[in-house]
Amino acid sequence: MLLPSLVKFFYLVGAVAFVWGLRLLSSPDSARRGNILAGIGMGVAILGAMIEPIVNASNNYLWIIVGLLIGGVVGWLSAKKIQMTAMPQMVSVFNGLGGACATVLAAAELTKFYENVSPMTTGELGIAVFTLLIGAVSFTGSMLAYGKLDGIVKDKNVILPRHGIINLILLIIVVVLFVWLTIEGHTASIWLAGLFLLLSLIYGVSFVAPIGGADMPVVISLLNSFTGIGAAAAGLIYGNQIMLVGGILVGAAGTILTVLMCEAMNRSLLNVIIGGFGSTGGGGASTGTDDQVAKVATVNDVAIQMFYANSVMFVPGYGLAVAQAQKTVKELDDLLEANGVDVKYAIHPVAGRMPGHMNVLLAEADVPYPKLLDLDDANSALKDTDTVIIVGANDVVNPAALDDPSSPIYGMPVLEVWNAKNIIVLKRSMSAGYAGIQNPLFFHDKTKMLFGDAKDSIQKLVQEVKNM
Repeated sequence: MLLPSLVKFFYLVGAVAFVWGLRLLSSPDSARRGNILAGIGMGVAILGAMIEPIVNASNNYLWIIVGLLIGGVVGWLSAKKIQMTAMPQMVSVFNGLGGACATVLAAAELTKFYENVSPMTTGELGIAVFTLLIGAVSFTGSMLAYGKLDGIVKDKNVILPRHGIINLILLIIVVVLFVWLTIEGHTASIWLAGLFLLLSLIYGVSFVAPIGGADMPVVISLLNSFTGIGAAAAGLIYGNQIMLVGGILVGAAGTILTVLMCEAMNRSLLNVIIGGFGSTGGGGASTGTDDQVAKVATVNDVAIQMFYANSVMFVPGYGLAVAQAQKTVKELDDLLEANGVDVKYAIHPVAGRMPGHMNVLLAEADVPYPKLLDLDDANSALKDTDTVIIVGANDVVNPAALDDPSSPIYGMPVLEVWNAKNIIVLKRSMSAGYAGIQNPLFFHDKTKMLFGDAKDSIQKLVQEVKNM
């Protein structure tokens, strides 16, 4: 009786650590501790899982140890080598692998069922088939999301004519097969289950294909919730409490985050899925409509403007991540603060390529959390801000979202940087943002462009400010 109780105790400790760690993740100040605590909880849960073969009188330790070694080495090396700019891609891959695990587990149980090795009730069979479906969609959907984020896959190459109708037909077929497999039981063949798996994998790709780049943070969050639901369902199959608890936490957190991000974009989840904007990449031009020409600033001009300002607000975007400029921005922040300038950061909910991307970057540079303003607070503060410095952001500061009904991002709340007294935009070129549309802000009367690599430009600004 001791070993079964020990397994349950380890699972309980792991579950408590998961919940506590998730709570600490709600603030950048405590997120690192939360991540470590959740990792410790997973380690304790793995110890419990290592004892279970003894309890069940099975000898699977070779498989367990091999799996731990391969997974541990791959995970460690990936985490060590990954650049911060590629973090969304890594999240997508790891999330997809979680879905793949759920798929493999469900496939193994269904194979035993159809070979009359392991009987199932109708309810158990339904859970297994559902796990197969949700895991497969999460796996292939996440892999395609990775390809899009990494630039390997172009939207135009995966979007078909009337793609929404194709997705609807695929979904209906998959649902019909799901019901059939669940109700018919042994009457349905293993080949039909294989067809169901194949169509589920295809639907995962087709589901993500039409969703535009600007909606990718929402998609990643949604797919993350799918993986959590798949893990929870797999936990039901095996009667494993820690898989069930962990899956529920991931699924619930991913779902809540998806809903919050959709609200922040003023769009429904259905609208994101079937009408994702930014699915047709486009390049920008050096001029806007009516032959508008952007005004260009020099490093010295910008440095003087910031040095003698009362308040400066940085607006970070994906360009900040690409240039790895967050620590250089923090250095400039310190110099300005030493001169009495009030420095803040405006964080848009979908800036970057994944939820919280900018928060993670700035936390890495030790920017104090109170300096990070959310969308509403930032828009309130912008009215009294002397200078806004936009570092690689584009779509999240596009005024077309508010005043151009024909724009694909119309209705999305944005940072209203044009309310500040002066606007400086740091960009490599006049190219369009991830949504594939030009930004009229670049031609605004208050706006000046400082062209170049963000990190290099900010380093020059740091030097100029030091010389003042």
